[in-house]
Amino acid sequence: MSLSMRSVRMRTRSALVELAVLTVVAACGSVETGQPGSMPSSTSASPFITAAGPSAASIVPTQSEAARETPAAIAVEPTPTSGQRLSELMTRASAARRDLTYCTMDGVDLKLDLFLPKKTGITPTLTVYVHGGAWTHGDKSGLWEVPEAPALLDAGFAVASLDYRLAPEYKFPGMLEDVKCGIRSLRAHAADYGIDSTQIGVWGTSSGGHLVSLVGTTDASAGFDAGQYLDESSRVQAVVDMFGPADLTRFFGAGDRPFVEALFGGFDQARASPATYISADDPPFLLLHGDADLTVPLAQSQALYDSLSAGGVSAQLVIVKDGPHNLDSPAEIPPRAELTEMVVDFFKEHLP
Repeated sequence: MSLSMRSVRMRTRSALVELAVLTVVAACGSVETGQPGSMPSSTSASPFITAAGPSAASIVPTQSEAARETPAAIAVEPTPTSGQRLSELMTRASAARRDLTYCTMDGVDLKLDLFLPKKTGITPTLTVYVHGGAWTHGDKSGLWEVPEAPALLDAGFAVASLDYRLAPEYKFPGMLEDVKCGIRSLRAHAADYGIDSTQIGVWGTSSGGHLVSLVGTTDASAGFDAGQYLDESSRVQAVVDMFGPADLTRFFGAGDRPFVEALFGGFDQARASPATYISADDPPFLLLHGDADLTVPLAQSQALYDSLSAGGVSAQLVIVKDGPHNLDSPAEIPPRAELTEMVVDFFKEHLP
């Protein structure tokens, strides 16, 4: 990478962390940014490109370069509203249970939405989505924005999405404890909900990708299982991490100190990094990341892939050519529909 491009990436990521810091401060009521205490809405998730090995140089396009480089060849669809996306999701489901309280942590009732597929004759296997938002904003409605949700329903999977406590009011590891409590709660209520929770797949975007990677690499001995349903396991059987930070000791810069303090307090960032806990019995991972991501550098997923492979864990790194953070550019290779299929096929393979 050229020095100028590295500088652009560093400046862009720093600006986004600054935005998260302003969000944190606004939530505390210290500055006026629009409406005091308001949070940005969760960002939508995304598209990519596949690489067979650990190197970004091994990108294998599945769409012609000529078509990608011709702006006229890119059809831009109108952006559906949030309500339209929810309506589409509901049409793919046989039943939906919304705003279920899955756990209560620090007096906060944590909610989830659960959608069941139309496929009959089997008890559906469960997949769980964890939203992004820099650990400071977003909610379970982020599920409506990601194309994996309707595709997984069509493939016969049940799909759940969780709220979790957010910084700065609740510091890490509160978010991780909540997601793990959600997994345990879903297992405890599997018969009531009509789902098969013996095998669970999780996927998440951005900071949600970071959280699902931690769910995948940590067991009860890590100390993050807290709250209710402790007789159930929070271990999962397949993980899809979409452009999430992985090594937090190398992710934040010196200028990010206010945000780091708001998120972690004095918590050790190495203990908040998935690679710290890798062992050979971890579930298989699919990592998806754009090579033009200016928010979370591709090197984060590259390092996690290398660590998983070295630790004997089945892992695949998928690199999206020209893919920014959120993987939402029409110029990305391959098209999003193809990548959504990749996620569905991964869960089909590892959650039989």
